Amino acid sequence: MKRTREEAEQTRERLLDAAEQVFQRKGVSRTSLEDIAREAGLTRGALYWHFKDKSDVFAAIVDRLNAPLVALEIAGADPDEPEPLARLREVLLRIVHDIAHDPQRRRVYEIIFHKCELTETNQAIVERHRRNYLEVAQRIRSLLENARQQGQLPPDFDAALATRQLQVQITGLLYLWLLWDSPERLVTEAVCMVDAYLDSLSLCYRSGDQCQAAPDP
Repeated sequence: MKRTREEAEQTRERLLDAAEQVFQRKGVSRTSLEDIAREAGLTRGALYWHFKDKSDVFAAIVDRLNAPLVALEIAGADPDEPEPLARLREVLLRIVHDIAHDPQRRRVYEIIFHKCELTETNQAIVERHRRNYLEVAQRIRSLLENARQQGQLPPDFDAALATRQLQVQITGLLYLWLLWDSPERLVTEAVCMVDAYLDSLSLCYRSGDQCQAAPDP
C-alpha cells in the first residue's frame, strides 16, 4: 500500500525522535543506524528511505532545532526592521528559554555540545558543525550590520569581531550550564550577559581599536 506524504513525514519524525534518544544515551560515534531503527521500532530500510547515513540524520536533527528561529533572524536582518538589536536579543533569549524549559531542545543541545565526538570518523558531522557555525555567524552579523546602517551603532563598528565575541559568550554559557546548572540560573545569567553585551556594542568593537579586527567568518 502506497504511503501518503503525511505518513512518510510521521515516519521521518519518529526516526529523528529515536535518533535523539540514542545519541543522547550512547553518543553519536557509538550509535549505529541499526540502533536508531530499533529504537524507532522500524526497519533499516525505512531509515534509508529518509536518510542516506548517520551524518544525514544528525543534520536533520540540527535543522529541526534551528527552524523556528530562522524566520526571526531573517526579520532582524530586514532593512525595514526598525529594531534589529531588539530582534537579536529576542533570538538569543528565545534559545536560552527553550533549552531551559523544553526537554527536547535541551536534549539536542546536549548532543551537540557533549555527545558528538569531532573525530576523523565523524568527518561529515565535523563539517556540519563548521557550516552551522558559519551560518549562525552570518545571521548575527547581518543583524548587527543592519543596526549599524540604521544608525543604532557607530559607523566604525566592527561587526565581525562583535559576532565572534557573542558566539564565544553564548557557546560557553550553554556548554557549562548543560553540565550542571539549573534552568532558573541559566535564564537569569543569560539575560544579564546578553544585556551587558548589547550595552557594550556602542563602546567596544570599534575598527582600529587596539585589538586587530576579526577576519570575516
